[in-house]
Amino acid sequence: MFAILTEVSFFGHGLAAALFAALTIWQFQRQTDRNKMQMTLIIALALTSFWALTVSVEGAFSPISNFSESVRNMGWLLFMFVLLRNGEGRDEPIAVKAIYVALALVLVSQIVVDSLIPIFSGSPRLLSMAAYTALVLRMLFAVGALVLVHNLYSISAPETRWGIRLPMASLAAIWTYDLNLFTITYLTQQFSVELTAMRGPAMACIAPILALASIRNTEWTIKLSRSVAFRSLSLVAIGGYLLMMVIIATALEIIGGDYARLAQISFLFGTSVAALVLLPSGKFRAWFKVKMAKNFFQHRYDYRSEWIRFTDTIGRPGSDSAPFHERVVKAIADITDSPAGILLMPDDSGRLTLQSRWNWQTIQVPARACTSRTVPFFEETGHIIEFDALRADQVEEVDLGAIPEWMTNDPQTWAAVPLVHFDRLAGIVLLARPRVNRTLDWEDLDMLRVVGRQVASYLSEARSQESLSEAQRFEEFNRRMAFIMHDIKNLVSQLSLLARNAKRHADNPEFQTDMIATLQDSADKMNGLLERLSQHNKAKPEEPKPVKVAALLQSIIEKKRLLHAIESTQIEDLTAMADPARVDQILGHLIQNAIDASSEGQPIILNARRRDLSVAIEVLDRGEGMSSEFIRSQLFKPFASSKDGGFGIGAFEARSLAIAMGGRLEVESKEGSGSRFTLILPLASKLSESELADERAA
Repeated sequence: MFAILTEVSFFGHGLAAALFAALTIWQFQRQTDRNKMQMTLIIALALTSFWALTVSVEGAFSPISNFSESVRNMGWLLFMFVLLRNGEGRDEPIAVKAIYVALALVLVSQIVVDSLIPIFSGSPRLLSMAAYTALVLRMLFAVGALVLVHNLYSISAPETRWGIRLPMASLAAIWTYDLNLFTITYLTQQFSVELTAMRGPAMACIAPILALASIRNTEWTIKLSRSVAFRSLSLVAIGGYLLMMVIIATALEIIGGDYARLAQISFLFGTSVAALVLLPSGKFRAWFKVKMAKNFFQHRYDYRSEWIRFTDTIGRPGSDSAPFHERVVKAIADITDSPAGILLMPDDSGRLTLQSRWNWQTIQVPARACTSRTVPFFEETGHIIEFDALRADQVEEVDLGAIPEWMTNDPQTWAAVPLVHFDRLAGIVLLARPRVNRTLDWEDLDMLRVVGRQVASYLSEARSQESLSEAQRFEEFNRRMAFIMHDIKNLVSQLSLLARNAKRHADNPEFQTDMIATLQDSADKMNGLLERLSQHNKAKPEEPKPVKVAALLQSIIEKKRLLHAIESTQIEDLTAMADPARVDQILGHLIQNAIDASSEGQPIILNARRRDLSVAIEVLDRGEGMSSEFIRSQLFKPFASSKDGGFGIGAFEARSLAIAMGGRLEVESKEGSGSRFTLILPLASKLSESELADERAA
């Protein structure tokens, strides 16, 4: 049997040598004006013929055969590299080049180790270690070469992929055969004579395939794919890591003596601990991602992966998912690896307010979160602000008056991304400094600008859906009003009947008793209906006119003093442009809410002072207060109430009335410390001489 296999190996490798030699001569004569790619192909074919010839003459395990096998692999590796460089995507990332260089070093190391095997023939331990190392190096090269074959085929243009299909299939067959041979040898600790003998016939079958590929006269176009390159690098890194562990562990066993097992366990434990410590670290992953994108890839982002992640974050359904506005912040922050962020959105008066936070509880956002120039600036320019450059005075064409001081004063603020939809500002996302600090480049700006516009459309759609939902709630409210009106009609009918009977039985004592009970019952029912109804001003509202604020507030204090203690520390004699009836209604809502929130004996503070060109009327209580989440999402929403039986439209109506008069309503509250509602009204245009002097001084 062994003699037959020897003959098969001899003739098979001899046939392969002849075919590859003929193919080399044919390629050399066929191409008169040869380029680098054609020359490397001829060299690879010639080296393959030389390898097959040495195996046929000297045997598969001779030093010259091992050397020729290494130079054969080097020739095909050079051919693939030149093929890659010959394509359109010449600016391939360093990662791909690094794989080629690493495999070339493996081949050089393989040649060095093979040359040491005859030298170590007198030392069984060193000879065994050298043979084992040479085998592992061959396995490592086969794995890396197959990865590169897959990479080269995957990144080629689909319309030209057919041109390299046969050469890549041939190389894949060569190295797959080698990998199986070396793996079986590694597992059985002896070379497979059958597989070694059949290498020659297998190579002889591959020669015609390469000849057919040459006849096609292909034009290969290679365009580098970021995702394929990264997967290839990852696969090589994983394979290299595993092989390194096997090599070091086995080497420790060979040279470690009595402490070999302890050294192996210590090495495996140390590498495992290092992986467990480094890989879960967010800072390490962020650093690694930045270094990889900077040094190994043409582009910072894998746009397909980023877009899939962005849409998954925004559109993640389910009750366990984060609120929509929080997902908006996270979707943008994940792009730049920012650990936190906040979302500012315009309220009904057009001023930016805090809408949502994501992992950023430390930043302090004031009630007046923007200046008067913030919204116009971002709507006109759509400029993405990088705060480090802004603090260093390295930015141009930025209106510094449009950037609030609280943003620049916080050292953790890194970037502000405007969300512009059809030239209207839908919001601003403020990003915290990433774990690995860096500056924004052109690719960051392009990505954030596109994502910002997409998020703005989502926010606009969400606001439209919210408006539709509010309209549906008002429709439900009107339906409920119909039932209440029906109850009122029944009460009126009862009272009408009582009035008619009173004309005939007014002198009857028993009727008088029943009449009193009926009136008391009707009054109780009417009071119940009034409690279920909000106060609506049915009269046509008057146009704003100059109103003395001090006199109006004194009148309100007198009316409410019997219900609860109301104090004032500062009421300036100012004149505001407002409708007295609507102001009375607004303050009635606010004072009643303050009374409900305050315990007996805790007075309510009512103040009025000037703020810029406005009058600020404050209603302050020391009650339980409200959370920031309730203020953002519930306080000014219709039909959302924290009180039993409340309609939840008092605060909503108060703010609507304020906006209708050209004012606004601000709120500051903290749980356990009470609340401060501030009604802002414009000053009257006809001011006194002292007020005019104060305004000029300001």
